[in-house]
Amino acid sequence: MAIKSYKPTTPSRRHMTVSAFEGVDKKAGPERRLTQTLHKNAGRNSYGRITVRHHGGGGKKIYRIIDFKRDKFDVPGTVLRIEYDPNRSAFIALVEYPDGERRYILAPVGLTPGMQVLSSPKADIKPGNCLPISDIPVGTIIHNIELYPGKGGQLVRSAGNSAQLMAKEGSTAQIRLPSGEVRYVRINCLATIGQIGNIDHENIQIGKAGRKRHMGIRPTVRGSVMNPVDHPHGGGEGKSPVGRPGPVTPWGKPALGYKTRKTKNINDKFIVKRRNAK
Repeated sequence: MAIKSYKPTTPSRRHMTVSAFEGVDKKAGPERRLTQTLHKNAGRNSYGRITVRHHGGGGKKIYRIIDFKRDKFDVPGTVLRIEYDPNRSAFIALVEYPDGERRYILAPVGLTPGMQVLSSPKADIKPGNCLPISDIPVGTIIHNIELYPGKGGQLVRSAGNSAQLMAKEGSTAQIRLPSGEVRYVRINCLATIGQIGNIDHENIQIGKAGRKRHMGIRPTVRGSVMNPVDHPHGGGEGKSPVGRPGPVTPWGKPALGYKTRKTKNINDKFIVKRRNAK
């Protein structure tokens, strides 16, 4: 996937880049039956209090309902087109089945309009096909991986990401995730073959603050430029040090090097190798 740049007509344009959207149908609107309205809360909870900072504004979005479960088994579907989805970094593919039903799936690398996709234990090892992990050869690149059979894919769903099936042992399989973590997953869980498309998403330069505002992200202000009443780093004359052994959050908790994972996390038994293991 190529990246498009612009002539530097303004300072912000000089460094701004966008995806060239190769292979994406730019004129087609979303399938109406597969959309729903998306309510914004600007980072506020049911009491109206901000619980997630720096959220708010942004352009309106229509949510596309994605088939993460891939539970239409043994029925081949035809890819009609590849579409842009404003709700995720990956592109999506509109698939039509012989009975007329249409569904959106995540578009892997190599999937083009006119190709067939299949969800079946007997499906070929081709991009877009979905199989139980027990029927996928060791070493295969996969994405959209289930953690609980029938719940739908939860792992490896963003642009350019992929996992690798490392081994199979009894009722579990070892999968290496994009972070480098190796973990156990049940072999009766489903996974989709291939690497997620839009690989160059990570290389896009935002270029200007306004583009972040269009995404619904509000400005972030450093604690050191605040007043003491607003942040532990605030106050002092000039560029003062934080006045603590290490930086902290606005609520006084350590901000760097502080492990936030539970010491007795129930999922620890499924992790073979941590992502940051030496």
